[in-house]
Amino acid sequence: MADLPFDPADVRRGMIPAHIYNDDEVFRLECERLFSRAWIFVGHVSEVPEPGDYVVRQVLNDSFIVARGEDGQVRALFNMCLHRGMQVCRAEMGNASHFRCPYHGWSYRNDGRLVGLPFHRDAYGGEAGFRRKGQTLLPAPALDTYNGLIFVSLDPDAPPLLDYLGGFAFYLDYYTKQSAQGIELSGPQRWRIKANWKIGAENFAGDMYHTPQTHTSVVEIGLFREPRAEKRKDGSTYWAGNGGGTTYKLPPGTLEERLRYVGYPDVMIERMRRSWSADQLDVVGRDGFMVSAASVFPNMSLVHNWPRVADSEEVLPFISIRTWQPISANETEVLSWFAVDAGAPEEFKALSYKAYLMCFGSTGMFEQDDVENWVSLTHTAGGAMARRLLLNSRMGLLADGTEITPALPKEQFAGPGEAHVGYGEYNQRHLLNRWVDYLERPATTARSVRLGGQEVTA
Repeated sequence: MADLPFDPADVRRGMIPAHIYNDDEVFRLECERLFSRAWIFVGHVSEVPEPGDYVVRQVLNDSFIVARGEDGQVRALFNMCLHRGMQVCRAEMGNASHFRCPYHGWSYRNDGRLVGLPFHRDAYGGEAGFRRKGQTLLPAPALDTYNGLIFVSLDPDAPPLLDYLGGFAFYLDYYTKQSAQGIELSGPQRWRIKANWKIGAENFAGDMYHTPQTHTSVVEIGLFREPRAEKRKDGSTYWAGNGGGTTYKLPPGTLEERLRYVGYPDVMIERMRRSWSADQLDVVGRDGFMVSAASVFPNMSLVHNWPRVADSEEVLPFISIRTWQPISANETEVLSWFAVDAGAPEEFKALSYKAYLMCFGSTGMFEQDDVENWVSLTHTAGGAMARRLLLNSRMGLLADGTEITPALPKEQFAGPGEAHVGYGEYNQRHLLNRWVDYLERPATTARSVRLGGQEVTA
């Protein structure tokens, strides 16, 4: 159990201490041991397409300017002046060749280099007192991209992003590489909920079991082609590498027929055929599964769904990307982007955006259903009785640990990792086991700090 305020063995067997969803000590350890090491999604290159474009994003309490420099390179710069620590950039997005600190006027190029220092000679004696040359805003310790998705890690020794994603990169392509042009993002919409960040990540990772109960009304009003929410059990859950998600089971047909069924026009289907690997095409065309919600550990989630829009019997697919930004043990800031293939027809983009807003925007129907549950869970987890309760997250397992439904063989599911048909909490267990892996590793003490571009022993 080490210094954890719960027994990790309980989590590993699928019995979850209820208080982990509203516990200040657990949250402190998450900040110290998880978010200081994991890869965190902060944006997409389409948000900063031109030199000088920038957005400001958070990793917990650390603010980063994600900017494209005049050299075309995308960087993540710690948003803190080297002088007295003021936030250099206070706008959320824009275009700038330079950032000027509003406190004392130090200015930096959009690649982070310090270029302006008022009264440099009078105040510091020029370069002899403070060497301006070579000084830069502190870059994120690690930055990498996948299909234009920008991730940062506060750990300079973080593994390469592709290694971190592992087999989940295969599934991430369905959301982010429908053509060679990639995706473009709109947003993010941003709002706060009085709920623990892990609940949303778990829900999107693999909770098909809640759909018939929580979202019954959405199905009853005819938003989806399928008449019964219980049809979710015909789909599968999958986990590979550092992420997992859910799929719907599609009706019999060819690849083209199945993609048309979820609303894609032929011009987009042809680009998907050229962009996806043979195994990626087989998951849809041969095996009949279409990806739906998913989560990348720790706090990035994706949605792919196809409701009816515009008073039509036809459906339109949409894709959304979001992060669950922890504020405290019992509050989360949700950042939600609309994503669409950059080469999609304009009419498709407009209707797809409408579908997104209707379902998973800040006022979306699914969103309202889910948040009510998550807020209630978080509130109840903060009481004294929750410390006596282990929540049962063993769905899909017999008492001896045997899987009720064996994993699908490669002949029935062409994707990497492990996939199961029907209801089960395989993915929630995978996600929380990964969570425990991080919390069991004590944080290392920094051996040096960077002051004014120089290393000094701490």
